Amino acid sequence: MNDVAIRPMVSADWVETEAIYRQGIEAGNATFERRPPSWEAFDAGKLRVGRLVAVDGAGAVLGWIAASAVSTREVYRGVVEHSVYVADRAHGRGVGGALLRAFLAAVDAGGIWTVQSSIFPENAASLALHERAGFRRVGYRERIALMTYGPWAGQWRDTILIERRRAASSATPTAADAPR
Repeated sequence: MNDVAIRPMVSADWVETEAIYRQGIEAGNATFERRPPSWEAFDAGKLRVGRLVAVDGAGAVLGWIAASAVSTREVYRGVVEHSVYVADRAHGRGVGGALLRAFLAAVDAGGIWTVQSSIFPENAASLALHERAGFRRVGYRERIALMTYGPWAGQWRDTILIERRRAASSATPTAADAPR
């Protein structure tokens, strides 16, 4: 892991980021999305806080993490849903853990109090990664969506809802915590 650095994602990272996103889609256990969005759609839909990439010593993107607001309602201003993807060539190198740790530090500092995600039960690596980072399972959604592509096409999929609350040692969320 010594040759991996975490830094903010910029538009110039999109070609490599999109390729990693596509690998996750093709594997079938990362998302219900059929294809990655355009950079413009991704950029518009993701918060700036915690939008990070992991890069190797040559600057090649090895993985990424980003979050979206779960709602436009004011009461949910500190609740986000995140995604983390690691390039196939970087699996098992600690990239996901490094991204998740940096992301959680950034969102904690940015006033986010709840981070959640839905993970396919078959994605054991992602579930283990998140459990190590302090996420807990809060729900199981059975047959939540019908896959339309890839190895699971035509099959109903379940997801496990996970969440992580900001550490108790952090101040109780207030209006000042609202991400801007």
